[in-house]
Order: sequence, then C-alpha cells, then structure tokens
Amino acid sequence: MVNVSFPDGAVREYTRGTTGTTIVDSISKSLAKKTVAMRINGELADLSDPLNEDCAIEFVQRDDEAALELIRHDCAHVLAEAVQELWPDTQVTIGPVIENGFYYDFARDQHFTEQDFEAIEKKMAQIIERGAVFTKEVWDREEAKRVFAAKGEDYKVELIDAIPGDEDLKIYKQGQWFDLCRGPHMRSTKDVGVAFKLTKVAGAYWRGDSNNKMLSRIYGTAWVNPKQLKAYLHMIEEAEKRDHRKLGKELDLFHLQEEAQGSVFWHPKGFNIYNQMESYIRRKVNAAGYKEIKTPQLMDSKLWEKSGHWSKFREDMFVVPDLEFASDAEQLDVAPDSKLMALKPMNCPAHIQVFNQGIKSYRDLPLRFAEFGCCHRNEAHGALHGLMRVRQMTQDDGHVFCREDQITSETEAFCALLDSVYQDLGFTEVKILLATRPDMRAGSDETWDQAEKGLGDALRATGREFEIAEGEGAFYGPKLEFHLKDAIGRSWQCGTLQLDFVLPERLDASYIAEDGSRQRPVMLHRAVLGTLERFIGILIENHAGRMPMWLAPTQVVVATIISDVDPAAMKVVEKLKAAGLRVETDFRNEKINYKVREHSTQKVPAILVLGEREAEEGTVSVRRLGEKGQKVVSVEEAVAALAAEATPPDLK
Repeated sequence: MVNVSFPDGAVREYTRGTTGTTIVDSISKSLAKKTVAMRINGELADLSDPLNEDCAIEFVQRDDEAALELIRHDCAHVLAEAVQELWPDTQVTIGPVIENGFYYDFARDQHFTEQDFEAIEKKMAQIIERGAVFTKEVWDREEAKRVFAAKGEDYKVELIDAIPGDEDLKIYKQGQWFDLCRGPHMRSTKDVGVAFKLTKVAGAYWRGDSNNKMLSRIYGTAWVNPKQLKAYLHMIEEAEKRDHRKLGKELDLFHLQEEAQGSVFWHPKGFNIYNQMESYIRRKVNAAGYKEIKTPQLMDSKLWEKSGHWSKFREDMFVVPDLEFASDAEQLDVAPDSKLMALKPMNCPAHIQVFNQGIKSYRDLPLRFAEFGCCHRNEAHGALHGLMRVRQMTQDDGHVFCREDQITSETEAFCALLDSVYQDLGFTEVKILLATRPDMRAGSDETWDQAEKGLGDALRATGREFEIAEGEGAFYGPKLEFHLKDAIGRSWQCGTLQLDFVLPERLDASYIAEDGSRQRPVMLHRAVLGTLERFIGILIENHAGRMPMWLAPTQVVVATIISDVDPAAMKVVEKLKAAGLRVETDFRNEKINYKVREHSTQKVPAILVLGEREAEEGTVSVRRLGEKGQKVVSVEEAVAALAAEATPPDLK
C-alpha cells in the first residue's frame, strides 16, 4: 500500500501501482471529467502513471493555468501527426513549448509556406476530434533506433543517440502515430480543444548549427478557450502595428544598416527622444545619491581575465589586438603574442577600478556609482532585432559598494527608485523574479548561499512579492529581475539588481572597517531601464509611436491657413520656444486639412492653426492628436498649457 496526500491535507491509502485516473474516478466523476493530468510531489505527470511510493498528488484540470503548457505540448504533437498524414515523406525533429505557443521543426525537400496552414489546421481539427488516447511506452534503445530508421526518421535516430544511457526512452502514441517524447501529456488529443492557430513559418538549422541542413519551423499558438485565443491574436495584430522598426522608419527616428550590424544610426528626431530619456534618468539617479563616472571603452584582456569575464564572455566580446605598425605597411600582420584588448561588454570591472583608487572607509559606504556606459557585445547576426537586441548599447548602469548590513536598505532604496521611474513612464504592473545560481558560475556554494539569502531577505523586507527563477542568475551572483507590462499586455524584463560577493574579491576591492580591519565590500549591480536603446524601443511600441508630450521629438507644429498671417504665426512660435517647447512650422501653400493630416501621421501631439481671425484676435486653434474637433484659446493660454504638459514628470 502507499499513502497519498491531497492538497486539502487528507491522506488516503491505495494499492501500490494505482493510477491517477483510478484515484480521481473514485473521488468524483465530475472532477475526473475535467482533470487532464496530475502533479506528483510537485512534478507534472501523466494521469495514467502508477503511484508506487508514498507521495503528494494534485489534480490538474484543463482550465488550470498549469494545463496551458500541456495543451501546447499536445498541440505540437497533433501538428506533427497532421503534417505527416498530409506529406508522408516529411521527417519530424523536435517540437517544444515556447512562450505563448509551440513550434515543430520538419525536414522536407520543399519547405512549408503559410499557404499550407489551412490544410494543416483542418487536418489538426480532425485529429483532435478523433480523441486518440495518449499512451506511454518505454522502448529498448536499439529497437527504437531500428523502428525510426525503418521509417526514414534519421533525425530521431540522432536524438536517441544523444539521450543519456541511464534515461528511459519514452515513446508516446496517439492512435497509430507515435513520437519520441519525455512527456507528460493529457488524456487524449481531444483535450487540446479548438483554440489553436498556426502563426508563421521560418527556416531553422538542425541543432542551431549553420553547417547542418535547414529545416522548416512551423510556429503555432494554443489556449484554453477561443476567447483567450482571440485576445492573443488581437495582441499580435496590435504588436505588428506597433513594431518599433516600422514606426522608426515612418517617424524618421533611426535606421540600421549592414555596414554597422547591430548598431543604431539615430536620426535627429530619434536622438531627441534618446537625449530626453538620458537627461531624465540622470536627474533621477543623481537625486538618489549616485555619483556619475565615465570609464574606458577599450581595456586590456588581463583585466577581463582577472574578473572572470574572459572565460565566460570571450566569444561575446569584440577583441582588438594592441598594435603599433609603420605607416608604410602594406598589410596588418598580427603576431601570435600580440597584446589583446577588448571593447567592454559591461561596466562593472571598470567601476571597481574607480572604487580602488585611494583608501575607502566604512564611513564612505554606501558608495553609489552611475554611468551611461557604451558597451559592445558580439551578438549573433540572426539574434539582432531592431533596438531590442543590438551590439552597441548604452546602459543606465550603476554599482553600489556597501557593507553587508546595508544590503537591505540599499535594496529598498533601489526598488523605490525603480518604482518611481516606472510610474513616471506609465508602467504600473511590475513583476519581480529572484534569479538563482546558474550551472556555470563563479564563487563557492557557500558564497552563493550567502548571496541568495541576502538578496531574498532584503526583498522580503521591502514587502514586495516575488517569484523564484531557478538557475537564471548572473555568473557572479543572484539577481532581481523587474518585468513590466506594456499597453497590450506584453512583459518586458528591464530593471535588474544583482548581489555580488565575487567580483570585489577577484579585483581586490576593500575598505577599512570600524575595527581597523580590511574588509570586502558587497557590490550591487543595478540598472533601471536596462539599455536606452531597448527601453526606447519598448516606449515606441507601448505608445504606438504617440510619445507623451515631454518625449515627443516635435511637440508642437504651428500651421497657417493663409500666408498673410505668417508674421503673427512666427510670434507664436517664438513664445512657444521661449517656454522650452520643441516647435516646427508649416507655412506651405497647402490646404490646412492636408497639413493637419500629415502632421497627425507623424504623431505630433499638438497642432496650432492660425487663420486671419486668430491673427487678429491673438488666439490659436488647437488640434490635439487623437481628438476630434478643435479648441480656440488665447496664445498665452495655449503656451502655458502646452509648456506644463511638456514638463518631464520628475520636474513637475
């Protein structure tokens, strides 16, 4: 017999080998009808799995959030079966669940296109309606290779060879179709439901290696019900309209080109937004007690070796030989023993060099450094994505050197700063994750125990709720990740706070304690926005290009109806500029409706129109972006209202 514990605290005794299906059937037929899987000691499992030892179980119903991953996983299997029914010569490779959906990679002589989706989705619906039961079998390794080889599934044979010998080789069947899979699955294909949609197709190299064959990757999404699917598809449609790359071109903000992969060419309007954001965050961090510094772009590899970044990040760094050569040299020869330099991928080792200048006392701590540090990372070309993933970036970076007894107060101060900034920028929903030690890391387990406890305790002391992200920490310490939600419900990870005992040790940072002893400071790595490039991209998409008045590149356009009023319009322009507003004029010989329409497409927040009557009365007709109609007010009233609206939030 085995003892089974339930979420309500009850413990019941069952015969060893009893399945979850049998147990839920014995409890309630209505519960059994809604249940699609179970958790055994917190781990998702097939409902048909036998219970062979004492355990705690929890039933997963189809409308539970936990079931969403299973729905998507099973939908990927249905997709693979549908493709092979329609095109039997296709090989299936891997099909994981990803954020908001799933994908499956297929090997086929003719790549799939979106024109194939209608037929595939129709076949998927038929497979779901059949309701074939998912069954799990454990196969002999060599027999499995023989079966898949006989089917021409060469990729599956390769996957089997990659599975460690001490792991069971699991095969999941749904009717006659089967696949290699770790599981778990729901009860049958019918549990997938009808709320699914194929979304796009792309090329993908087998195992991500460009030396391997290009496969067809079909992406899809699946949800608990059609209402959720409809909401998600609407969000995707909105996201396409808001794509910062598209808007960046339409609004003349920036561009990227092949000759500078991953680096941004800021145009005047875009750089205006950049400068406004940099000035804003500079004022915020200065007010929070940070001292701004500037450190070198290019530093000797010896420093990166000492910090540990050379072994961890070298492939992601731009390495430059330190050479002297004659001006008449025909070519650049790099000797094997040449000294190496590297463009900095992050600022932290340089900030420790500033800290190490001169003797520091415990009275000097906390010492807060800030830098708008330009960093370079050798991101793969295929990973680059507009402003969101670049090679050259400017971080609103900062490092706090403090004592251990100051960790809590500094964490609270940083959280307060971050809250203030995000509220100013219109982001009210923020989720916090505590990312713990990764597999590849610096420092001892004891150091990590201390760091994880210190950061967790500090966050708890602030009263904020958070979740654990296992294994997602930085290589030198755990970190807090701050994920904000935008106007259409997407989540963006921006702010970070990392607790580090390792780098101060490696780079010999120290201070004189109250008892005269030499102690290591604790180092807090922190960023509020992350990088200016990425955050501006987020803002563009969040506002669909309609930036708030204080960030708008052009805040006001003064347009005339007839040329006779141009002198009066120029006086209005001068008053607006004197009030600090960014103003453009439109005195062209065009109809006013044409002018208004053109500037509206450029997302200008306010258009002031002057005709003969306005010029005589000292008024302007104010047209606001997104609003119908217009309002006639005095020039003084318009200037005062616009100037107040254009004031950055921290200066109001």
